[in-house]
Amino acid sequence: MLREIDLAEVSDGRLYSSNDMAKTDCKGCIGCSDCCRGMGASIVLDPLDSFRISEGLHVSFEQLLSDSFELGVVDGLILPHLKMAGPEEACTFLTDEGRCSIHSFRPGICRIFPLGRFYEKNSFQYFLQVHECPKTDKSKVKIKKWIDTPNLKTYETYISDWHYFLKHMQDYILSQNFADTSDSNTEGDGIAKTLSMHVLKQFYLTPYQSGEDFYPQFYERLEKSRLFFHI
Repeated sequence: MLREIDLAEVSDGRLYSSNDMAKTDCKGCIGCSDCCRGMGASIVLDPLDSFRISEGLHVSFEQLLSDSFELGVVDGLILPHLKMAGPEEACTFLTDEGRCSIHSFRPGICRIFPLGRFYEKNSFQYFLQVHECPKTDKSKVKIKKWIDTPNLKTYETYISDWHYFLKHMQDYILSQNFADTSDSNTEGDGIAKTLSMHVLKQFYLTPYQSGEDFYPQFYERLEKSRLFFHI
């Protein structure tokens, strides 16, 4: 999601690398599942998130869209996000006991929480969100241990590549919208729909080979898309 933030307002004012220590350990979040409720459409899923959940549950992306995922517009592009449901607007993967049923293959946004990502210069750093988690007795832990992701450097490169690929697409959509001053903006809407359908089909709907490494499959698709859109 493209948004301007004031780090002084939302964080402790520091930027972190995966080798730094930060106060993120909530000791198992005992008795708390606030970050799994009322999140709206904010838990946007990248292709690896979708792949992991599909593999973990042995279901297709289309099946997940029927009960656990939803599609929403993120800065002009249609992307999937976790669905919130019920009177408490809870994540559909949250159990009655308030535990995550897909914890071992949970999405990246959930995995790094209460950290966020601050993107600049074709890369990113982490920042600690100080107002999002109600737990007050967090302890320090090394960030790469907290994220608990194999091949972390490869993963972080992937996250950057995906973010900036989407940003190029979104910038193009925004430029078309600004260029069209008509009330209907039909041309801009058509471009946004075409780009969105490409992203959804290329990176989510077209199945990845089960049991094979995700990253080579992703980068093959990314390269084709970059060549097609001249990015």
